[in-house]
Amino acid sequence: MNDIANLGLAEAARLVRARKVSPVELVEASLARIRAHDGVLKSFITVFEEQALQVARAAEMLSAAGHELGPLHGVPLALKDNVALRGSRTTAGSKLLADWLPEADATVATRLRQAGALFIGKTNMHEFAWGGTSANPHYGAVRNPWDTERFPAGSSGGSAVAVAARLCFGAIGTDTGGSIRLPSAINGIVGLRPTYGRVSNHGVIPLAWSMDTVGPMARSVEDCALMFGAIAGFDPKDAASAPRAVDDYLQDLEGGCRHLRIGIVPGYFFEHLQAPVHDAVQAAIAAFVELGAQVVEVDIGHIHGNISAQLTIESAEPSTYHQRSLRERPGDYGDDVRTLLEAGEMLLATHYLQAQRYRALLRAEFLEAFRRVDVFVCPSLPFAATRIGETSVEIEPGRPEDMLSAIMQFTGVASLTGLPSLNVPCGFDPDGLPIGMQLIGRPFAEATLLRAGHAFQQATDFHRRAPALA
Repeated sequence: MNDIANLGLAEAARLVRARKVSPVELVEASLARIRAHDGVLKSFITVFEEQALQVARAAEMLSAAGHELGPLHGVPLALKDNVALRGSRTTAGSKLLADWLPEADATVATRLRQAGALFIGKTNMHEFAWGGTSANPHYGAVRNPWDTERFPAGSSGGSAVAVAARLCFGAIGTDTGGSIRLPSAINGIVGLRPTYGRVSNHGVIPLAWSMDTVGPMARSVEDCALMFGAIAGFDPKDAASAPRAVDDYLQDLEGGCRHLRIGIVPGYFFEHLQAPVHDAVQAAIAAFVELGAQVVEVDIGHIHGNISAQLTIESAEPSTYHQRSLRERPGDYGDDVRTLLEAGEMLLATHYLQAQRYRALLRAEFLEAFRRVDVFVCPSLPFAATRIGETSVEIEPGRPEDMLSAIMQFTGVASLTGLPSLNVPCGFDPDGLPIGMQLIGRPFAEATLLRAGHAFQQATDFHRRAPALA
């Protein structure tokens, strides 16, 4: 069972097509891991044990008849619990929606079904996706499989942990300020935040609708590319969906990164980091150079204002969405989320509008910089996993600072500008905790990010390492 659970998503899909592994075996391997480990990890809110086995048996019968639904046929995936699934409890990690049964699938769930995937469960998350720890007061604090006393980051912490711990073969997360990339980095997996509008948000409970994105989380770049190809594309049900054709994200995956121009912002990307993070990302850039890439230093004049703008927008928009519930059912929110929502109502319209003006300026500066570079590379976050329950972090020894602000130091750049961004594992700290780097690309240039990330993974083995769960 453990051998099957350790298969990569793309490899599992190939073995199902070759009829060397059955969908039932994949589901049984995942369920065995869930039973063995999720009592501690708390990565799932709901597990579809019988339903997943029924769908797997049906997928197995279709395979035996020579019929496949798509490239993910028979592969068990997990959905973050803010993604609607028809007839299945979808809580967004909250008490308010504890009994909500959606009447229709989110578009991303529909597209995964059409690609042949089956769903093994809904993953735990920071309540309403408003936070970066996944310490959920209603469904339990998600724990990092590399050290269960450490946090998994968030808000898609359950999805990241389920993938890293081999409880499923891939998962869907959502990313507003970094909620795919942060837990992917902390848990040693790959996570893609697509260009804003590339993947439909229809049927996904919003956090901040002008930045919300849905994306894949898996153990390799190839696995993410396979999932991404299934979910990307225009959706008329989503007003922000971009009417652009979808690339074949696997076609150019082996193209390497010779002559790739890597941009760095020296006065920002490598300032205010824990030493192991600094060293791991610098070593990753050196590896890219060995693979034929070149490094270009770029000045982004207004990059230092991004955290303030990010927190302003990501406070005002959620408070607008939750305004009525916050007045009618304040006690049903966790203390941390209720405090953030109340604080968001204190912002002035001028604060929000200035943040949006800054956002347009920052995007223009990055688009101009892409005349000289193909991708930017920086850390995904400036520190490794802290202990569960801590609300501050020491990036520089003896100087504790607020966790929420510190955690979005780098991920907020892509969130504000709407650019695609990929987390790729690039090392470990002295305690054996994963470190991730972030690749940021031009709008709708996810194929370039995936190609570069895959080339790095072909030359390294960080993504092949697994947490040693008892």
